[in-house]
Amino acid sequence: MAHVLDTLRERGFLAQITFEDELYKQLEKEPTTFYVGFDPTATSLHFGHFIPIIAMAHMQRAGHIPIALVGGGTAMIGDPSGKTDMRKMMTVETIDHNVSCIKKQMERFIEFGEGKAMIVNNADWIRKLSYMDFLRDVGSMFSVNRMLAAECYKQRMERGLTLLEFNYMVMQAYDFLQLFKNHGCRLQMGGDDQWSNMLAGADLIRRKEQEAAFACTFKLLMNHEGKKMGKTEKGALWLDPTLCSPYDFYQYWRNIADADVEKCLALLTFLPMDEVRRLAKLEGSQINEAKKVLAYECTKLVHGDDEALKAQLAAAALFGGGAAADVPTFELTRAQLEEDNRLTTVLHLCGLCTSRGDARKQVQQGAVLMGDSKVDSIDKTLSADDFGTDGILLRKGKKNYCRVVLK
Repeated sequence: MAHVLDTLRERGFLAQITFEDELYKQLEKEPTTFYVGFDPTATSLHFGHFIPIIAMAHMQRAGHIPIALVGGGTAMIGDPSGKTDMRKMMTVETIDHNVSCIKKQMERFIEFGEGKAMIVNNADWIRKLSYMDFLRDVGSMFSVNRMLAAECYKQRMERGLTLLEFNYMVMQAYDFLQLFKNHGCRLQMGGDDQWSNMLAGADLIRRKEQEAAFACTFKLLMNHEGKKMGKTEKGALWLDPTLCSPYDFYQYWRNIADADVEKCLALLTFLPMDEVRRLAKLEGSQINEAKKVLAYECTKLVHGDDEALKAQLAAAALFGGGAAADVPTFELTRAQLEEDNRLTTVLHLCGLCTSRGDARKQVQQGAVLMGDSKVDSIDKTLSADDFGTDGILLRKGKKNYCRVVLK
């Protein structure tokens, strides 16, 4: 059986590793407890969490023990990494609500239970800290000069870095120390934008406990143009079906560029690499078959087999010229229609366009279809009779559909 680090490297996960040779031996020697942190800044995880989650699953399948650390304590500060401005402060009630939502969501991806994975909330120790004791015990181990040189603070130095945020690195390092003491955790894994914070944690354990500790980061998923993937016209690609429907999630992966297919199949599915390479070699129109496999496998992981199949069938029906019950549906009330029956308003209400102005622009560019007919007037209006029994199928461009039904 291949070493799990070799598996992760072959599939394109690995960016940076501390003490790599030593970590290889540690993972060969015994089941090793590792952790990945998740900030509860929303009620749902999003695509940015997907790669670390899949990596956790690979590690668990290789016999190692994952900890999903939810930052109910550190969220009270906010991670400055990659941010040009201070994060919006959240109430304790909001943080705790988000934590409970994320805990439920994580269970779809990782196997939890006795001797398996665990979910831990760093609020359990961070909210109880005595500031003076913390400064004496942990703060004394950090060099301000080294902290200021860290990549995670560089973007903030010119705009202003608050003392509150400056503490974040120390708090994250303290998380690692607590997980080491309480659960024997020796490895932190996460996105490459967390490298500085992760180094701080591994170094803190080595200095205070004189024990081996490691950090391993994953590459951020970029497309072939070097842009971050996982953003849609409506915002983040959420893993919660109420924020991003399984159909929309499926369509995102179905419509990626040809050049990104192999990378996404390797990172975001558990298909054997021989199959990944076979699919990636398809050319011309055949590459669409590889994209369908990618979309189905990703949607299955996030939403389950049934929803993945529904999304696949809905997409097939639409692109075959028909309609399907599983296409994203918007219920328009009769009161809304009576108040404003312009098609451009409906395009905005159902989410196909970001505003009424955007809707007018899309119509003028010939990008809007109602059924099989192109809409050629920004003044087009709708009546109750237009909806029939199945509603109206609206399309913007080639890839964005919505069925609008009259309620």
